Amino acid sequence: MSSMKHYARSRAWCEWPDFAQWAAAASLAVADPDAAALSPFLLLSLPGISAAQQRACATRWMAARLLASAPDRAELAAEFAAATASDIAATAAAALLHIDAPVRKIRLGYLSCDFHQHATALLMVEMLEAHDGERFELHAYSYGADDGLGMRQRLQASFHQFTDITALSDKQAARAIHADGIDILIDLKGYTAGTRTALLMYRPAPLQVSFLGYPGTLGGAWCDYLVSDRFITPTSAAGDYSEALACLPHSYQPHGGPAQIGPAPAREAAGLPEQGLVLCCFNQAYKFTPEVFDIWCQLLHDNPGSVLWLLRNEQAEGNLRGEAMQRGIAPHRLVFAPDLPQAEHLARLQLADLVLDTSPYNAHTTASDALWAGVPLVTCAGDTFASRVAGSLLHAVGLAELVTHTLDDYADLAHALAADPHRLQTLRSKLAEQRQLAPLFDVAAYTLSLEALYGAMWDRHLAGLAPEAVG
Repeated sequence: MSSMKHYARSRAWCEWPDFAQWAAAASLAVADPDAAALSPFLLLSLPGISAAQQRACATRWMAARLLASAPDRAELAAEFAAATASDIAATAAAALLHIDAPVRKIRLGYLSCDFHQHATALLMVEMLEAHDGERFELHAYSYGADDGLGMRQRLQASFHQFTDITALSDKQAARAIHADGIDILIDLKGYTAGTRTALLMYRPAPLQVSFLGYPGTLGGAWCDYLVSDRFITPTSAAGDYSEALACLPHSYQPHGGPAQIGPAPAREAAGLPEQGLVLCCFNQAYKFTPEVFDIWCQLLHDNPGSVLWLLRNEQAEGNLRGEAMQRGIAPHRLVFAPDLPQAEHLARLQLADLVLDTSPYNAHTTASDALWAGVPLVTCAGDTFASRVAGSLLHAVGLAELVTHTLDDYADLAHALAADPHRLQTLRSKLAEQRQLAPLFDVAAYTLSLEALYGAMWDRHLAGLAPEAVG
């Protein structure tokens, strides 16, 4: 297989000459014990890779790190064991005496480098602010810079304690987390850029949870729970995840109801033609695949005057225009949108007529943003976590009819909607009516459900029980 550096660049820049070989080569590499370990993140966007293969890849990816860290982990395990044992012993003693165990707040530690103006922070800030301060004590462990845009300060206000661990080694950071008495450590990064998820190897907290930042399993046996929902991870899929599944009643993704969206700008101001259907996908270009791009171009062909509105990516734009030309589409019908502040971005999203999802790596934040802006989205759900997120969001906003399960059905539905302005408008009206009350944007109910999961995890721990599916 090509080097990972070449592969990652090719995906990010939409250089597809070798695309058909990548998934096959990745499958062989995952199955070959003598092959170099692959980054689990790179497999999320490859068609034909199963959730079981993603688990095997993640487990192999961490194996060398676990081996190298064994002496430090053994040293820290001896230091950390006493606190865990004392919690369980106190609960057991109280049960024997038929008295209530001492009640204290559950200490949650959120670990991330994205405590700034980032998609993860935008999704969860209202949820953090809604946490019950009588039951939970919130700690942040940050290893990312403050971008000066104000989100860091807002987030800091929601935490009991905000600790910058940037200058600490993983071993030192683990000691700091343990010294704070964290009960449940919640990793928000997984195997994404800038991660320090390897901190979890040291077991600084009795329970460790993967949440929101990485749409898949971490592999191995060092993370206890994965926060999900029943659409993304049905019970039948439990074996594809090394963690116990902690499932919320609706979508796993927090969002809340951000400030009201301002009026849409003029189409000309957004770089769009005055007339014609606007098909939109603001996902990152590395999620694009030739097969899905074929469908998009056929939609453009069948709808004269329509355009495909994409997020600006200077490295990928030329390649995508070239791919469009190979499919008989004039390159000017691809319109690239610049990055904008969130409020302006949400306002311009209202100009889209239909959002087209990517597969097998769905839209996540971009999907819920589009739904909040009132724009219908068509998705194709596969069998991996990353391929089922948009479907989860659509169920939680009352538009399950826009979820398909094969690319043929995805194409058929997109074509039907593109050809039927009245049906599109009906969907927009339905979304406008349901949006305010939909579970997807009910941050108070979402937070209560998440807290119930944390409580169930902690109760099992205090009872001396191993992690098991909750929710």
